[in-house]
Amino acid sequence: MLSRFPQKTTHKTEIPVNLNVRKMTDTTQKIIEQILAIPKGRVSSYRDIALKAGIRNGARQTVRVLHTMSKKYNLPWHRVIRSNGDIALKGEGREQQIALLKNEGVDVSPNGRVNMAIFGNLY
Repeated sequence: MLSRFPQKTTHKTEIPVNLNVRKMTDTTQKIIEQILAIPKGRVSSYRDIALKAGIRNGARQTVRVLHTMSKKYNLPWHRVIRSNGDIALKGEGREQQIALLKNEGVDVSPNGRVNMAIFGNLY
């Protein structure tokens, strides 16, 4: 059955490049585009990203995309927070997100909240 598909190999290994590769859905692509559109020094919420991508009640889909694709597509994951301005992550991830946001000029309160009226993305 695999013989129908051309088997490409990389120079380093003999593992087929196209093995288990799935095409990105339109929804995923739209979410990625919205995440990439958040400028430095601004934040957006999971909900707002989904809405701008045309997905009603899609905050969890935004979370899924961030979780699975941030490294692959170099997404600015740190610019995405809860709609009330809270940073959702805990532990080291939270501290890293706060540091990255502060590095871009975003004020983060000691309890991990960003003023969405000031730093919320207006793109």
